[in-house]
Amino acid sequence: MEKLKLAVQGTMLGAIFGAVLIAVPALAAESADKFPSKPIRIMGQGAGSTADYLSRYIGHRLTERWGQAVVVDNRAGAGGTLAAEVVAKATPDGYSLIMGHAGPMVSAVSLYKNLPYDPLKDFSPITRTASGVTVLVVHPSVPAKNIPELVALSKQRNLSYASAGNGTVSHLTGELFKQVAKVDVQHIPYKSAGFALTSILSGETQISFLSPVTAYAQLKSGKVRALAVSSKERFSGAPDIPSTVEAGISGMEAELWFGLFTTAKVPKPIVAKLHKEITGILSTEEVKAQLLQRGAIASPTTPEELQAYVKSELAKWTPIIKAAGIKAD
Repeated sequence: MEKLKLAVQGTMLGAIFGAVLIAVPALAAESADKFPSKPIRIMGQGAGSTADYLSRYIGHRLTERWGQAVVVDNRAGAGGTLAAEVVAKATPDGYSLIMGHAGPMVSAVSLYKNLPYDPLKDFSPITRTASGVTVLVVHPSVPAKNIPELVALSKQRNLSYASAGNGTVSHLTGELFKQVAKVDVQHIPYKSAGFALTSILSGETQISFLSPVTAYAQLKSGKVRALAVSSKERFSGAPDIPSTVEAGISGMEAELWFGLFTTAKVPKPIVAKLHKEITGILSTEEVKAQLLQRGAIASPTTPEELQAYVKSELAKWTPIIKAAGIKAD
C-alpha cells in the first residue's frame, strides 16, 4: 500500500513538473505575442552617424508596423562602447537594442583593457542591417584632387584626420591609410561620426574617412570633397567616386557593417519576432532603394549569421590592431 502511495505521488509530481516545463515556452510565446507593449529604445552613438540614420529609419518603420514608439537614445563617446554597455546590462526583455558595428563589437576588445561587456556573450544578435564603405573626404580648401596629391601634400605640411572615435572603422581606415601610404597624419578622435564631419566642415581637421550616409548632404552640396572609397572597385552606392585601388593605393579596403543586437538571454520568441519584422523591412525594394541612394546596402541575415560574422571580424581585426600598434588616443 505504501509503495502504491509513493508511486502515485511520484506520478503526480512528474506530471506537475512536466506541466511546468511545457508552460515555460508557452509563457514566452505569449509574451512575444504581446510584444511590444511599451516603447523600444535603440541605443545610438551620436547624431549624424550611419548608425543613427539606420536606427531612426528602421525605428520609424517599426513604429508604423507596431503602433508602438521606437526611440533612439544616443550615448556618444568611447567608440560606441558607452551605448553598448547600456544594452549589455539592460533587462533581458527585448526593449533595449543597439545598432552595433565594428567599433563597440570588434575593435573595442583590443583597444580597451577593462571592456565592461563581452560582444559574443552579453548580446543576442538579431540581424545585420546594412553594409557599405568609407569615403575619404577632405575640406574644400585642401588643394589635393586625388590620393597621390594628398600623400604629397601630407609630406609638405601637417595634416590631421578626424574619426568617429577610437576603434571605429573611420579610425582603423585612417591608420591603414597611414601605413600603406607611408604618411604621418595626426589622428583626432571625436565622439561620433557627426562630430567628425563637423570638424571637417569647420576646417578644424582636413581629412576623414566617413560613410556615404554620414557625408551624403555635404557631398551633394560640395561642402566636402570625396577622393576615394575604401574598396577595390567602385561602390554601387556612390558610383561617381573612384576606389582606392583606382586612385592609386591598395591595401586599405575596409567594409562598414551594421547590425541590431539586444541583451543576452532575451526570450527566443521575442528575438524571433524582432528578426522577422526588421528583416521584413530591409527586404522590401523600397527600403533597399532608399538605403542605396544614401550609400548603404541593405544586408539582412539570420541571428546565427550575424554572430558568426562578428566572430570572423574579431579573428580578422584583433591581430591587425595589435600588429599595427593601434591604440585608443
